[in-house]
Amino acid sequence: MSSIDTSLPDEIASVADSDEEQRLSKDVIFELLKNRRRREVLAYLLEADDTVTLGELAEQIAAWENDTEVSALSSDQRKRVYVALYQTHLPKMDDAGIVEYDQDRGLISLADNADLLMMYLDTDTHQQDRWDRWYAALSVVGAALVSGAFLSVPPLSAVPTLGIAGVVVVAFFALSVAHAVSNRRRERNVDGKLSRIE
Repeated sequence: MSSIDTSLPDEIASVADSDEEQRLSKDVIFELLKNRRRREVLAYLLEADDTVTLGELAEQIAAWENDTEVSALSSDQRKRVYVALYQTHLPKMDDAGIVEYDQDRGLISLADNADLLMMYLDTDTHQQDRWDRWYAALSVVGAALVSGAFLSVPPLSAVPTLGIAGVVVVAFFALSVAHAVSNRRRERNVDGKLSRIE
């Protein structure tokens, strides 16, 4: 098994070395948040609002990543996330003052600097704002409607296939517009929050 690189970027290392550092730079914030597992750690800890064990944290993140329930996870799925959290992600977050990570006891809780990152997490829609699922659902429904019309399945046989295909295309266009508007709104919110950091 190859070793995982646990070296810290200079920005994070500088935070770890300075007790007087009260705020994180944009570079550190982006470094911490660019990884999905670290965002999942923050979301889980925020929801738990208490100290959690590494085992339960790894299980929940593995379940999210595999789109399944904790009880349905394989040991390999659990182990992959556990090892990555233990060796890489939690030490980085601990060094930056985002979490308090007791590696010996396997306990994790939010630290003071976590508030600086929480504004970037849309925790209310965590696991709900999944545009990929909307696109997949629309694809399945659209394919079923067009196939039904093409094969003359009642009551779809009464509607021209081209008409149903047009409705599906319009629905995809509307979903794409909604997705773009949502992304633009989120970008404006992030830009506004960034301007208040420095």
